[in-house]
Amino acid sequence: MSGTEDARTHDASQPPQGGPGFDRVGPVLYKAACPDCRARLELHAHALRLAIGATRKTTFYSFTCPECGAAVRKPAGERIVELLTKGGVRTLRLHTPRRS
Repeated sequence: MSGTEDARTHDASQPPQGGPGFDRVGPVLYKAACPDCRARLELHAHALRLAIGATRKTTFYSFTCPECGAAVRKPAGERIVELLTKGGVRTLRLHTPRRS
């Protein structure tokens, strides 16, 4: 069995199979698509970056397409942010919350 056969493949917009308390067997693979070359991809957490901004418009994830080399940037809603951070994707906060 290769390393990718026992890894879970996960669409970042959907909850992991087995619900919130599932046991991970191997690394999570995230499904993504390149808008430039239209490649359908499965990416490990280390291939993705998550940027959390002050608004929805400034919160996104990004990756470099391994097929064509394009820099891809896609919006990330609350659920996607949660799934990517739980899956070990490196996160950059573009703002700090205001303190009262």
